[in-house]
Amino acid sequence: MCEQGTDPSGGTDAKNENSMNKIGMQRTDSIRNIAISTVTVQDLETVLPYVIEFRKQLFPMLDPQKIPRDLLDFKQLYLDGQAGTFLQARDKSGKLVGVIGMLAYDYRFPHLDLDARKTVEVARLFVDPDYRRSGLGTALFRQLTKVAKEKVVERLYLHTHPFLEGAHEFWLKQGFYLKECCDESGFPTIHMELLLGQPIKLKCSAELELSK
Repeated sequence: MCEQGTDPSGGTDAKNENSMNKIGMQRTDSIRNIAISTVTVQDLETVLPYVIEFRKQLFPMLDPQKIPRDLLDFKQLYLDGQAGTFLQARDKSGKLVGVIGMLAYDYRFPHLDLDARKTVEVARLFVDPDYRRSGLGTALFRQLTKVAKEKVVERLYLHTHPFLEGAHEFWLKQGFYLKECCDESGFPTIHMELLLGQPIKLKCSAELELSK
């Protein structure tokens, strides 16, 4: 949140606005030099450590020695799986600055009552701090959606958590809507879905309340 100035002439506020506009322009320009591509076996030696380290930073409360199944079986689930894919964003120097993936949903949350439509789980959207609010996260997701449509996916599912600042609001902007909000393994969890090929739904009152 930007703190507004107290100069009665409005000079400080104007400077703040100009500064924010310049930052926004710089961030927009910066992603024009970003290349988004599909992760291959040759990329694993850089991508997998990046994802594992990013996860540690976002979830410091979790045991870093316990690697989730999707990362243990990364190649099988994301690269070899028929419904899977993993995308990477690199700057012009080749530095990895963002990732996103999808894999076949395993229906491990039976209480969600998802039907038999072809469903993938969107996972591991990580964007370097220097590129946040630049549009890179949206660019990664849009590319992922294109791949999902090519694979004839009908539903995108994901879950996020209220303590991840801005995550719920970001996914609402991408067209996801609230499926259920509940506790999963001691963590408040927001389950969301997006049906491909259907109009984006308006936010319901529960979603508006969560996004405040």
